[in-house]
Amino acid sequence: MYTGFDCAWLHRDAAAALTQVATSLRAVQPDLRLLVLDALRPQRVQELMWDRLEGADLRQYLASPDRGSIHSFGMAVDVTLIDTEGRELDMGTAFDDLTERSHPALETESMQRGEITAAHIANRQILRDVMTTNGWQGISTEWWHFDCGDRLLVRQNYTRIL
Repeated sequence: MYTGFDCAWLHRDAAAALTQVATSLRAVQPDLRLLVLDALRPQRVQELMWDRLEGADLRQYLASPDRGSIHSFGMAVDVTLIDTEGRELDMGTAFDDLTERSHPALETESMQRGEITAAHIANRQILRDVMTTNGWQGISTEWWHFDCGDRLLVRQNYTRIL
């Protein structure tokens, strides 16, 4: 759905904020780095994804194109952590795993059911801590997704990329 031009772009405000996250991470966890998995998602891609999921429960993981995804403003990222060898930390699910095991809000329940471990939650918490300390907000359904700034203000004050 993406073209080569679409991948890994951010608004300069989000890029500066993500640079600060990387600097902070290096200070508190020198053996870890950020890996950006997804960044700008143009509106046309958001619409394609929305249309392809018509009638599916998976639409809960997408912002309606009418409202707009914060990804479409270049103000959201999907990230994980890697070690100095480039290996991803085990977060208990893959990126874009659209099951309840990926939901930060349900981590305790998922651990009690044996679906994820305390180590998975600890790895996710490292990511959450460094992101939120630097002004990013996570969401309740994806451990990897973070918004730069308030969603309402982003939608009001930034340009959506078509």
